[in-house]
Amino acid sequence: MSTIFTKIVKGEIPSYKIAENDRFFAFLDINPIVYGHVLVIPKREVDYIFDLSDEHFVELFKYSKKIAIAIKKVIKCKRIGVSVIGLEVPHAHIHLIPLHTVSDINFDVKRLSFSELEMNEIAKKISSFL
Repeated sequence: MSTIFTKIVKGEIPSYKIAENDRFFAFLDINPIVYGHVLVIPKREVDYIFDLSDEHFVELFKYSKKIAIAIKKVIKCKRIGVSVIGLEVPHAHIHLIPLHTVSDINFDVKRLSFSELEMNEIAKKISSFL
């Protein structure tokens, strides 16, 4: 059965795409913990990030680095935090989170909500730096 992320990659569910190539897909989290929260996933459905081949694992992080650099150019923050939890969706993924303080990476906070216009704007801004 396809995960929600696989359905996003296939275009069956809309997303606020940041970038993609033949192996990876980056998009805005629709329930972000902070403004500019991005998810980066392999297109191939693999449940657990440590089940990826070494090559695919390294390439996922290299791709995530490019996205993180673009986010930092758009969002005023001290750092881009990286989190790999892997419990909420059974599809390997990396969270890229703009940080001002360590508490900005707290997944227990109430999730934010932005308008479609705001989400499209931030996606376009981040994409423009790739």
